[in-house]
Amino acid sequence: MNPVNRRRFLQLVGMGALGTAGVTALASCGGGSGGTAIRYAWWGDSNRQQKYTAALDAFVAQNPGIEVRPEFADYDAFQERITVQTAGRDVPDVFWIPSPQVMSYHEAGLYRRLDDIPSLDLSAFSPTLIDSYRIDGELNTLPRSVLTAAVRYNQTFLDEAGAQLPADGAWTWDGLSEFLIEYTRTASGGRKGIHYNAQADLCFEAWLRQHGQDLWTADGRMGFEVDALAGWFEWWEVLRRAGAATNLSEQEGAQPEWPVVGDKVLMTFGNSNHIADEAPMFPDYEFGLRPMPVLADAAAGHRFGYLSRLAVYQGIDDDKLEAAGRLVHFNINDPAILGIVGLSVGAPANPQMLQAAYAVANEDEKKMLAVVEQEMAEEQKPRYEAPPGSGTWRTIMTRGVEEVALERSSVADAAARVVADIERELGRAS
Repeated sequence: MNPVNRRRFLQLVGMGALGTAGVTALASCGGGSGGTAIRYAWWGDSNRQQKYTAALDAFVAQNPGIEVRPEFADYDAFQERITVQTAGRDVPDVFWIPSPQVMSYHEAGLYRRLDDIPSLDLSAFSPTLIDSYRIDGELNTLPRSVLTAAVRYNQTFLDEAGAQLPADGAWTWDGLSEFLIEYTRTASGGRKGIHYNAQADLCFEAWLRQHGQDLWTADGRMGFEVDALAGWFEWWEVLRRAGAATNLSEQEGAQPEWPVVGDKVLMTFGNSNHIADEAPMFPDYEFGLRPMPVLADAAAGHRFGYLSRLAVYQGIDDDKLEAAGRLVHFNINDPAILGIVGLSVGAPANPQMLQAAYAVANEDEKKMLAVVEQEMAEEQKPRYEAPPGSGTWRTIMTRGVEEVALERSSVADAAARVVADIERELGRAS
């Protein structure tokens, strides 16, 4: 790997002070003292930990002689630990990649080329798809799943109100805003149209791309202007001022937990896969899922999917490559894993796996699969990953959301400050 000292990598990922909170030590999965041991790192909650541990046990049973040593943590602790491991050149053999760190890890030299590993079968992916996964022309990461921005709504609440969502032709930002205000005016039980969720990054990105802008550019800069961010903030403020969106006090902060708001609102913006974990929290309600509303004059190719990636470590021993390839193959190609871990991480990126997923998906997961298929079937212009040093941009964004929603700053001033702060962080990294 490229030489990276600890200070430089901290600068790249923008993590600040390190800690190990949330890290879970797990026993090895299968194998014995004579097997090939592969370290595998991922993140999530305790439910995901249990499911993936069971999946790794199944993998080991199918692959005698391979031992998997899991390294599990919650999302933030996972990133902190990788930072420390990078400084010590002790990175796991196979690992998931957090969305803000794709290019930071690339610049730090963590990724190994994947298309020369014989045990990793890529035949299910078209050459066009493979090319879309490359970073700087090299296939050094692969997506384990695809996520899209989505609107989740409570069908039970709609039925109770005798209401229907705007039809496709009226599924615009203005049309949705008007609908949410009217729903709130007549809804029972003090329910509101939507919770204030302006920090939802994929949804903000959908807004930008429809306006002909991007979150990031090919050369690693911000791809949007202050006016575009201000327009996003103002869309939310219209709803808040009309009482159609919960205020930050009602939802206990700018980033509320779903159990806090799930029975207070008709709708939420978020990632398509969130329905898999969050709908079961309210089993008495039926939820639906739709793509984001669309501007009447939306820019061509605005649709997009976010690739949730995994990688093999550049410094892996050569004698572990076959085993690592088999483990990656199991994650992205083997339908057996879907029946064990479910679909909380998103729709499979492998087209064959995506179709196989319908056989094991529950009703909520099938809605997620359908929305992802619908989005990915549309024309898409290129999408670029977050550049090195941008790891704190979502924290900066949330701070701006709070300033606006708490009326501590005007929309225009908050948007200008968010853009300036992100540019400053990128400048420090470069």
